[in-house]
Amino acid sequence: MHNTQALRAALLSLGLFVLLIGFWHLATLPKAAEDAGVSAEYAALMGSANQSDSGLPSPGMIWETIVQQLSDPFYDAGPNDKGIGIQLAYSLGRVLLGFALAALVAIPLGFVIGMSPVVSRALDPYVQLLRPISPLAWMPLALYIIKDSSTSAIFVIFICSLWPMLINTVYGVASVKRDWLNVARTLEVSPLRKALQVVLPAAAPTILTGMRISMGIAWLVIVAAEMLIGGTGIGYFVWNEWNNLSLSNVIFAILMIGIVGMVLDAGFGWLGRLVAYRE
Repeated sequence: MHNTQALRAALLSLGLFVLLIGFWHLATLPKAAEDAGVSAEYAALMGSANQSDSGLPSPGMIWETIVQQLSDPFYDAGPNDKGIGIQLAYSLGRVLLGFALAALVAIPLGFVIGMSPVVSRALDPYVQLLRPISPLAWMPLALYIIKDSSTSAIFVIFICSLWPMLINTVYGVASVKRDWLNVARTLEVSPLRKALQVVLPAAAPTILTGMRISMGIAWLVIVAAEMLIGGTGIGYFVWNEWNNLSLSNVIFAILMIGIVGMVLDAGFGWLGRLVAYRE
């Protein structure tokens, strides 16, 4: 039964993909020069003989761009001409560093807030005040204080990754069953051992969910942040290719952003299944 559903889902997904590519191909067919009131010789001379009505690249042009970009993804021909592998490496490095710094702050702080109602009430106004602020709103302040664009982007990733991890950790720790904590108290387990052997395993699925949400937001935000700071990264690559009017490379970069985001999400989904438990 499960295999049948999986096969039907795969066939439906494949059908939707073929339908999308077919519609895209029809929408980007080259316009006839005579229909536009221009002679074929003049259109060929001006290089617009194969231009579509919409101006968008066809699926075939995107495929050629994919093959060209992936044939040498790590080439470096100067500040404004680097391979997609280098650009993704810069973006992933910033995301992972900002995400790791956020985890170092959010998870221990979430434990403290979740285990102490007094601390929770004291810090809740600050969390509620700072949490809705867009991460990009911090960028001008970060650039002024840090005076380094790349480090400022890491700071923005830190900010946007912090809140989902903190809130989920607080919720996970505060939701640990009282019975388990009472047993630990009866056995006179030390606070550190209780946190590591009772609270952490029980709250781990919720914490991983927060980390998964944080990573998704971080990968979204880095594209916009790198468009602002320039220099390197997949966001800068998209903006630079737009300035070069290369829509094929823009669409190729969008595909790469989606694929990398999907892989990151799948990784955290796998980690979440590892720490899941049944009562």
